[in-house]
Amino acid sequence: MKLTTLRSCREISAFVLAREDRALSFAERWAIRLHFLMCEACPRFEKQVLTMRQAMSNWRNYRDSDSDEPK
Repeated sequence: MKLTTLRSCREISAFVLAREDRALSFAERWAIRLHFLMCEACPRFEKQVLTMRQAMSNWRNYRDSDSDEPK
């Protein structure tokens, strides 16, 4: 396996977003972990992405339960 160099914040944010759609490779997951040890902004970005995912899930559940009621 080829060792990767340190990734930029742009690359790490792309990995964080890609994780929503697909499973990341071991090298990609490792790059995220390594980068998070040295960067303050990227872990905050990941937290924001997770918050948005939870909010969208709550919104979908709210809309689904609201549409079951007769008007």
